[in-house]
Amino acid sequence: MELTVYLSGEIHTNWREEIIQKCEVLGLPIEFLSPVTNHELSDDVGVEILGKEDKKFWHDHKSAKINSIRTKNAIEQADLVVVRFGDKYKQWNAAFDAGYAIGLSKSLVVLHNEEHQHALKEIDASASAIASTVDEVVKILSYTATNKI
Repeated sequence: MELTVYLSGEIHTNWREEIIQKCEVLGLPIEFLSPVTNHELSDDVGVEILGKEDKKFWHDHKSAKINSIRTKNAIEQADLVVVRFGDKYKQWNAAFDAGYAIGLSKSLVVLHNEEHQHALKEIDASASAIASTVDEVVKILSYTATNKI
């Protein structure tokens, strides 16, 4: 089965590249989609395209709206959404993406460590699977795409 998978969540580690590379090695029929992972570009795209703002609120608002074009379309196209909650930052955008995917009845795999279990209990309760490692995500993708682990 061919899958389109959206990789959402933290952008400060190479977890996406690990998943993509491991799936390529396995020859899995998966197309991967992701948000813009260049943090500075993502934060500043609104003012870079539409002009500077005096207030940080409007600076962020412009960027969030432009970034939402890509995010909404990718989640809507995806057969499965993987959302990674990292250790370092509060990722409200990742929580929003998970909620949006749940609202669209998308299959959701959540990736986080045990430390975040309590904070993410409502998201976890709606997920199809909760993984704690990249390898677990790859095995879920392999099983889903090929009926093999």
